[in-house]
Amino acid sequence: MNYWQTDFSIGNIKVPRFISGPLDGYTDSPFRQLTRHYSPSALLYSEMRHVASVSHDNGAKKALRFENFEKPFSFQTSANSTDFIEEAVERLLAHGITSVDLNVGCPARAVVASGAGSELMANMETLEKIVKLFRKLLPIPFTVKMRAGFKKKNALEVARMLSDNGVDALAIHPRLQSAKFSGLLDYDLVAQIKKEISIPLIFSGDVRTIDDARMVYDRTGVDGFMIGRGMQGQPWKLKQLQTEALGQEFKISQQEIIRCALKHLDLLTKHYGDHGLFNFRKHIPFYIHDFEEAAGIRKELMVVESYGQLTESLNQLI
Repeated sequence: MNYWQTDFSIGNIKVPRFISGPLDGYTDSPFRQLTRHYSPSALLYSEMRHVASVSHDNGAKKALRFENFEKPFSFQTSANSTDFIEEAVERLLAHGITSVDLNVGCPARAVVASGAGSELMANMETLEKIVKLFRKLLPIPFTVKMRAGFKKKNALEVARMLSDNGVDALAIHPRLQSAKFSGLLDYDLVAQIKKEISIPLIFSGDVRTIDDARMVYDRTGVDGFMIGRGMQGQPWKLKQLQTEALGQEFKISQQEIIRCALKHLDLLTKHYGDHGLFNFRKHIPFYIHDFEEAAGIRKELMVVESYGQLTESLNQLI
């Protein structure tokens, strides 16, 4: 069997090569349920939540709601100290989470200003304390998502430390914090890390086609691929990549896309109540991006203010 036909292991979990990454505002339970429909065994991630929020009775309440069939399901946390980690881990384990991830790669200004996200890569002492506590408390797989570095590239040093402290897998977006999601990706850095650590390494960044994935694998030898923004409006993306990796053709019709969008709207409404309709609006441009007259369709759908009207308008596109 070749690379693309095999799974890889994160702790005691075997998963396919393509993973649905955490994406704030998008990878909630309704979206994960849709993704699971197309990809029965893929590892799915939650949106990122700070451990302080997770530790409170009402904190991260929506983020902690999930259906059992969403598993394997990893909950992504952020932290800027060891405070609240014990309480957060207790809640996560009580909810039956499959694995826990620590984000040390988020470039958002508000996150790094608090000392969390990619800022932690510049504070190795604090990061190591956080990682050691998570590892001590977690009987389930524990992973970390990071960047090339904060202001300077120190991902190799960070990766060695994480591996030495029992982290089960790493995901890397090989850009500095200041680059956010644009600019050159440092494939050589990823390849160097892959050679130096024994735990699985997952690539994150601009993988939208199977040709992208093949190029990254040829240059780095990574174990898997985390798809984030490329999943927007495409819950079938992991299935598409896996199908094409095996040399098979993947097609999805406009009718199937609309049926998926309708299901998404229904799930959002059940999950968020009346707010689900407004939550759905941000997904509309992604679903219809490749349709003929997409701009006009988007303009019409974005102003609809009732569930019934929106479902009727979507059904007219089938």
